[in-house]
Amino acid sequence: MRSDAKTRVDGGTLALVAVAAWLVPGSGHLWMGRRSKGLIFLAALTGMFALGLAMQGRLFPFDSSEPLVFLAAVADVAMGLPYFLARAIGFDRGQVAAVTFEYANAFLIVSGLLNMLVVLDACDTALGRK
Repeated sequence: MRSDAKTRVDGGTLALVAVAAWLVPGSGHLWMGRRSKGLIFLAALTGMFALGLAMQGRLFPFDSSEPLVFLAAVADVAMGLPYFLARAIGFDRGQVAAVTFEYANAFLIVSGLLNMLVVLDACDTALGRK
């Protein structure tokens, strides 16, 4: 489906585009035929997430007693599949003593939040709004 055709998708396809776009950054745009945009999002967001991990960042736990930690965990999960892979491999702990720890956390959180914006953009593209 090309975006310049301004075709609308049904609800089931929209849900699939949204889930795909969340799981693999940029895949929603690739699905909708926006190849260059999708590849840029894939490289930029995955690279940003990987940099956060390489700089000893921490993937926050879901702790409802601390609202900011909980929100950071939601932002981390928003990255999709890279988040689950990092957790499975054991790259989620981080090093508090590392000089880059706070910057790394910012990279991890912002990559997830940006991925949510990319998901919304993919959904708008699928609905023919773009």
